[in-house]
Amino acid sequence: MNKDVETLFFALGGLGEVGKNMYVIEHDDEIIVIDAGVMFPKDELLGIDYVLADYTYLMNNKSKIKALFITHGHEDHIGGIPFLLNDVDIPVIYASNVAAALIKHKLEDRNIKYNNIKLINEDVIAKFKHFKVEFFRTTHSIPDSYGLAIHTPNGIIVTTGDFKFDLTPIGPMANLQKMAALGEKGVRLLLSDSTNALVPGFSLSESAVDEALGDLFARSTGRIILATFASNIYRVAHIIQTCKDNNRKIAVFGRSMVNSIEIAKSCGFIADDNIFVTSDEANRMNPSEVCILCTGSQGEPLAALSRIANGIDNNVRLLPDDTIIFSSSPIPGNALSINRVINKLYLKGAKVYTNSSEADIHTSGHGKQDELKLIIRLIKPEYFIPIHGEYRMLKKHAEIGALCSVDKKNTFVLKNGDRIALSKDKVYLKDSIPINDIYVDGKRIGNIGASIIKDRKIMSTDGVLIIILNIDNELRQLSLDPNVTTRGFVVVNENQNLISDIQKKVKQIALNELNKDTFNYVDLKNRIILEINSYIIELTGRRPIIMPMILETKKTN
Repeated sequence: MNKDVETLFFALGGLGEVGKNMYVIEHDDEIIVIDAGVMFPKDELLGIDYVLADYTYLMNNKSKIKALFITHGHEDHIGGIPFLLNDVDIPVIYASNVAAALIKHKLEDRNIKYNNIKLINEDVIAKFKHFKVEFFRTTHSIPDSYGLAIHTPNGIIVTTGDFKFDLTPIGPMANLQKMAALGEKGVRLLLSDSTNALVPGFSLSESAVDEALGDLFARSTGRIILATFASNIYRVAHIIQTCKDNNRKIAVFGRSMVNSIEIAKSCGFIADDNIFVTSDEANRMNPSEVCILCTGSQGEPLAALSRIANGIDNNVRLLPDDTIIFSSSPIPGNALSINRVINKLYLKGAKVYTNSSEADIHTSGHGKQDELKLIIRLIKPEYFIPIHGEYRMLKKHAEIGALCSVDKKNTFVLKNGDRIALSKDKVYLKDSIPINDIYVDGKRIGNIGASIIKDRKIMSTDGVLIIILNIDNELRQLSLDPNVTTRGFVVVNENQNLISDIQKKVKQIALNELNKDTFNYVDLKNRIILEINSYIIELTGRRPIIMPMILETKKTN
């Protein structure tokens, strides 16, 4: 083995953004991948279902890939696996019990056969020619979350995954002893979650949230409708126990919530089936004996709580004495959607509780500044790379590292594609590989370019103008006057003069082109788009998509 070979680290997704986490460690002829997530699209990505990390590099280096390691079961860490497996041969996936169950369910939904998922715990060690990977338990908002210690020929690389420190958790404690032992052994490079790097202090314990929820249940005399993240299995398990303590039955709404509860049952986190009732049974019960557990805590338009707020759910109608609990906090970008749902609930007379200083009914699964300091002190890395966060979060996390004795020269704030090289005597920014987001649009993956997104934005604001020309190619003349129709541009019946002016302009352009010595349909369409675009901007100031369509006709005697 060549001892001078460098170990490379880089991100295919997860830097400068919250989502689509995918990280790569490469040494000579071996690659291991950490996480394969998705990001849900922002409003401007019209028609896009998911955004994936750009795994082109993995497609081009398939023979080197040895394994995919999953830190935990959230969508931004496992959601890209079905797409990745369609394009890249992953020999083995290492995942914890809950994450493995979620991955299997996801693959079954897409009819993808994959039979080599190995379960991890703190006793498992994965060995390869150049790498040895061990695991340490962390605390997060989903059970069975782990950090990884990757032993490489150029030192130990530790990645935290998503984590917080909770001294009174619901579930097992994070393994601080193992983290400290790694720090004593000597860690070359730390990769640490930056999601809450901008938030001072120490995050609230899940036990405090349980107490606040229990108090709300005890005070509520009517029906309770509670929305939370379906993946927060510890929270769901506690809600079930709180319902038992308050003599309430649970009706579950929302596909992802139903799936999470089934997985929680199979993994031993939920044992009592008798507490669940159907929607019909819940509707016949006294409201004070019912809790509706549902999706929609982020204001998703099609989720259960949004349907209830809009009055379009066939199974649930809001009652005057209903109590609505949002046991969640807004994901960046979702605040407007959540507020719209809350306003509709208030308009219908419901009492609504959100996480606030008056009611601590949610806590983040990501560590705040003091927790980020603690893990740096435990791991004591020589070099540090903040990961999983927007640029401002990464930058702040780098400053936190400097406060905790990590030399500023040894800290790297990177973007996706930047490659860090570890050698025996130095760690440095080597180069960058090109990275572009991969868009999923229905069944189409990856071939939705910027031009398509741009056209969709234009159509959403300025509409589309369709121009139909009937041309007799033999006689080189128009068989009929041009037909102009529009969608999202103007109301035709109210703008007859404008439509008539456009038709006259199109007819003039067409006749000029038809009278030329050389004529073809491509030139005619381009001329119409160019001139009509300028003409409409001059008349209206708007820029609709212009779509000329030519029909060949033949005049009959």
